[in-house]
Amino acid sequence: MTVISMSHQELHRLRVVMDLIEERLTTAEAAIQLHLTERQMWRLRRRFLQDGAAGLASRKRGRASNRRIHPSVQMTAVALVREHYADFGPTFAAEKLAQRHGLHIGRETLRKWMMQAGLWLDRRQRDKPVHQPRHRRECVGELIQIDGSDHHWFEARAPRCTLLVFIDDATSRLMHLRFARSEATFDYFQATRGYLERHGKPVAFYSDKHAIFRVNRVGAMGGDGMTQYGRALHELNIDILCANSSQAKGRVERANQTLQDRLVKELRLAGISTIKAANAFVAGFMEDFNARFAQAPFDNRDLHRPLAPHDDLDEAFAWKELRTVTCNLTLQYDKVMFLLEPSELTRPLARQRVTVIDYPDGRLAIRHRGVDLPYRTFDRLQKVDQAAIVENKRLGEVLAFVAERQRERTEKRSAKAPRRRGQAERHMFKLH
Repeated sequence: MTVISMSHQELHRLRVVMDLIEERLTTAEAAIQLHLTERQMWRLRRRFLQDGAAGLASRKRGRASNRRIHPSVQMTAVALVREHYADFGPTFAAEKLAQRHGLHIGRETLRKWMMQAGLWLDRRQRDKPVHQPRHRRECVGELIQIDGSDHHWFEARAPRCTLLVFIDDATSRLMHLRFARSEATFDYFQATRGYLERHGKPVAFYSDKHAIFRVNRVGAMGGDGMTQYGRALHELNIDILCANSSQAKGRVERANQTLQDRLVKELRLAGISTIKAANAFVAGFMEDFNARFAQAPFDNRDLHRPLAPHDDLDEAFAWKELRTVTCNLTLQYDKVMFLLEPSELTRPLARQRVTVIDYPDGRLAIRHRGVDLPYRTFDRLQKVDQAAIVENKRLGEVLAFVAERQRERTEKRSAKAPRRRGQAERHMFKLH
């Protein structure tokens, strides 16, 4: 018994041909039902009488397509993906095969090959992500989501670092990227300054509840309730809003996931392993990224405001703290004691509050009512105790100091070790 595989169309053709042979249909009527000519109907009738139902089945079944890609091309593509792009998605891998190897393969074809080779999982085999719906803002510059993504951006080629991401809520367009050693206030100062110089002032930034953006301490007393970053934006007439959950700022969170996939691999392919080189590279990456993934806004207006003449970015993006001057005209800031130079201007300031302004470039000013006061440094406290409390903005400096101190300790111990072994040997010699 022979089993013949036929499609629905072929089964319909079989029924019509049988009706034709049994004279329930004329040749013209059968041709109309199958949308064929009468001559073709006579051919189908003759084929059925010779070979039976098998004569009406497609003769292409089981044969390779004339448009099939040669197996050697498939082997080459899979080998390149396995060697260079094993952790790439099919779309991204297809782009790189075309750009770097001149191998133009359709992404769905490559997806099928990667699944056959075990390099990609079907969507049904992966957990489905849950997206919380929220309407986009209507205009560019109305709401800019910001976040810091701590990740192994250079993989094993360099230490872990942070990428500060600015993304427009209305279009999902990457507006600004900046690599930094950590997610610290001064790093956000520099990144935000670069954003404002390029795009202007948005209506508001939208962030998480990180301590850089919001005073989180319960019952905090004193001050104006603003962080240094919040104060800087307030001086520039920019608002900052904090999301209650990570899902609320899902656009930047999803952008971080995409960047941790694509940008890491682009940096690898470009051979980049330093923050400086990465910051120079991201401009071109953003342009390509936005061309692929950015969406058109509902409203074509751009709500960014140009920087006004009175917007002093140097002053806004500086760390500012109030200190009380002692009767001896001294004050302490950042574990350093400063002496005000005695003069008619500074003598009346005993027991008065002054502002210490710490600029990102290392400059420092002591100011009272808009006037910079003359001062000199009396003592810098270099000691860092075990479990010492370190301010966020000093973390990089303190870590560098601690690493240097540990290196010195290691060198001292290594230098002492041979001498101690020699002393032990001489002691054993005396005993014998």
